[in-house]
Amino acid sequence: MSKTKVLVVGNGMVGHHYVETLANSDIDADITVLGGEPRPAYDRVHLSEFFDGKKPEDLAMTTREHYEELGVHAHFGDFVSQIKRTEKTVITEGGREFAYDKLVLATGSYPFVPPIPGHDQEGCLVYRTIDDLGEIEAWGKKSKKGVVVGGGLLGLECANALRNLGLEAHVVEFAPGLMNVQLDPGGSNMLKRKISELGVNVHTSKATQKIELLGDDEPHRFRMHFADIKTRDGVEKDFLDTDMIVFSAGIRPYDQLAKDCDLALGPRGGIEIDYQCKTSDSDIYAIGECATLGGFIYGLVAPGYRMAEAAVSQLSEDRTNFTGADMSTKLKLLGVDVGAVGDSIGRNNPDALEYVFSDAKAEVYKRLLVSKDYKKLLGAVLVGDCSDYDTLLQYFLNEIELPENPESLIVPSIEGGAPALGPASLPATATICSCLNVSKGDIVTAIDGGCCSVADVKGETQASTGCGGCAALLKSVVDYEMAERGMEVNTDICEHFPYTRQEIFHIIQVEEIKSFAELLEKHGSGLGCDICKPAVASILASLWNEHVTNEPLVGLQDTNDRAMANMQKNGTYSVVPRVDGGEITPEKLVVLGEVGKKYNLYTKITGGQRIDLFGARYEDLPEIWQQLTDAGFETGHAYAKALRTVKSCVGSTWCRYGVQDSVGMAILIENRYKGLRSPHKLKSAVSGCTRECAEAQSKDFGIIATENGWNLYTCGNGGMKPRHADLFATDLDDETLIKYIDRFLMFYVRTADRLQRTSGWMDNMEGGLDYLKSVIIDDKLGICDELEAQMQNVVDTYQCEWKTAVEDESKRKQFRHFVNSESKDEAVKFVLEREQIRPATEEELADDIIAKVG
Repeated sequence: MSKTKVLVVGNGMVGHHYVETLANSDIDADITVLGGEPRPAYDRVHLSEFFDGKKPEDLAMTTREHYEELGVHAHFGDFVSQIKRTEKTVITEGGREFAYDKLVLATGSYPFVPPIPGHDQEGCLVYRTIDDLGEIEAWGKKSKKGVVVGGGLLGLECANALRNLGLEAHVVEFAPGLMNVQLDPGGSNMLKRKISELGVNVHTSKATQKIELLGDDEPHRFRMHFADIKTRDGVEKDFLDTDMIVFSAGIRPYDQLAKDCDLALGPRGGIEIDYQCKTSDSDIYAIGECATLGGFIYGLVAPGYRMAEAAVSQLSEDRTNFTGADMSTKLKLLGVDVGAVGDSIGRNNPDALEYVFSDAKAEVYKRLLVSKDYKKLLGAVLVGDCSDYDTLLQYFLNEIELPENPESLIVPSIEGGAPALGPASLPATATICSCLNVSKGDIVTAIDGGCCSVADVKGETQASTGCGGCAALLKSVVDYEMAERGMEVNTDICEHFPYTRQEIFHIIQVEEIKSFAELLEKHGSGLGCDICKPAVASILASLWNEHVTNEPLVGLQDTNDRAMANMQKNGTYSVVPRVDGGEITPEKLVVLGEVGKKYNLYTKITGGQRIDLFGARYEDLPEIWQQLTDAGFETGHAYAKALRTVKSCVGSTWCRYGVQDSVGMAILIENRYKGLRSPHKLKSAVSGCTRECAEAQSKDFGIIATENGWNLYTCGNGGMKPRHADLFATDLDDETLIKYIDRFLMFYVRTADRLQRTSGWMDNMEGGLDYLKSVIIDDKLGICDELEAQMQNVVDTYQCEWKTAVEDESKRKQFRHFVNSESKDEAVKFVLEREQIRPATEEELADDIIAKVG
């Protein structure tokens, strides 16, 4: 019997999920997928991270090679132009023909561009695909000001992208409020207020009449003409000038193929499907944003995944139906938490009762919609604080009866308040991961089947491998279920110490322990390992600030800390001097050039505004650092879990937009906290205005200048799992800013887990940002004086580790190749994989041209 030929048109996230689900099932199918874009499926949910430095390959969800391994025939870069239902074939724009037994349309949607006169000019763009992002980036480089038309989710993400490109960003929205599909007017107003404070200009209730191309003598390229404003004195012309315009005014289902072959469409567009995801042709299915069920188009990825799974099941004996999906969502827009649960704005429940909590000072808005008998949660809106989102979602999804005082779910510290739903309260049907449709029951089954950790459960069920928003809830469920079975939920740092890192920190502090041997003798067992030794070394350095190569500390350090340099893959080391705030003198630049030339080092300017020198031999490090410290350089701690860099823009010193001296503040901060050892590396930045050129909101702590002082942001980071920092405090004077940072950093050093970035520390902190504020600003724990004193001790006892090392002969000896001689082993050779690039001479260029043209 021949295999069923399944042809999938569209390779977005939903189309890819269909292919993966079918390929990994027991269904005997010959699968072909046709993608119009030139690349395989990629993650559109995190598309905006392209502007944070992610490359297209970082967003990829699959590869051509992976499809080959699955036995899937994949073709990209050739859109389908026609469906021949009678012949059961499709034709591509390139003229290729593909036959099918079953056809799956996963064509998705396209961006809606309002028919405004002038919308089709160069510089008027859309925000939808990776190629669109590349075009936006290119236009951004030659623009100073950008406008996004559309104040929905994608529009606000696009506005953030423009801001990250250094543009003056504006959002123009026809409706009275932002995200009016998910938020009520109160939530929308709070979101507008917070986003405006972050430097994005928001214009609501604006009807664009035309887009005019301005002359070359004008400062901007376009003028957007809005409907005139009626005033008491008559009519006022309303317009906005800009250099580029990006349309993100919603989406439309890509249903033209279905329309051309006479498939039934929904009343508002979209390919009409039934509960089995079948179209009006029983051999053709439609899934994702191109499909409509009961006149409703599901514009989120999780419902699309459920459609894909239902469509796959129709090819088996175990069929399931798609009957709709929850559209709740939690996200972070420009660093602002936004959540919508269920019928968030009461569209389907006009008689619902409501509870509203609004805190103007904290910039938090929360609204509950409940049933008339006060027993069921119907919907919720959260802006500025989504710490209640998981609890509210479970109340809604599982129809759990509300507490006697429903307002206790959103009002802080109310007497008799309801606690958050714990894992024990959730039924087996509770959805923990909505992206991959993983329930609590699935997690329980995985644990009963032998999974013994969160990592095991994730591998077995795929929970939290989508957007990652359920990570904290997943961990709490796994820990609870393991404890219920008598399984150990181990929080020990390692087998040698029955304590967490925080507990070890307190033991060392209270008992004033100064060595690993003393700690091991009093509170541990065995000899120690590569986990506990560096962790204890870091704690000892944080508390007592002794040189890392002192005896007996040197034996605890890993390779990089022991060498005070990062080992590279060819066995050489890096040399990274500190360049405070990115400010450097010409004389010091000359010294770096001389050192690089003398020791044949590869040199590179980094994103942290330093100059790295690579390729140093181990035995040469003291000589190199002798020259650098003599010239006034200090170690940049690039090898340490410590403060690395404090990036800055030029601020008010040079920039016409700067409102504060960002360079001066960056230098002050870097000099104050250099040498502070912490659970993980720390990075900071200072921007001189809200244009945010120093990217302060992607740092562990970042500062942005305002006309009234400084805004402090905390717990952001770049890297593998980027996280925007949260706005912690506003309009701070210099003294208060430093005081808050002192407390924040030392509280992090005290309480974070081993190798935990500030972002993960915050995400796992009970009470989240509000709790952290109460500790640092309000001194809830009564420890702020102690935290400040502890930080001052670190500042007072600072020493440049390399300056100390080169002035101490016993420490210099540690770098000798031979114990009894200063000679080098000339038999050891290092080969550079990438040589320093030298510009070609005019003669070489001429010879090259002659060689090419003959």
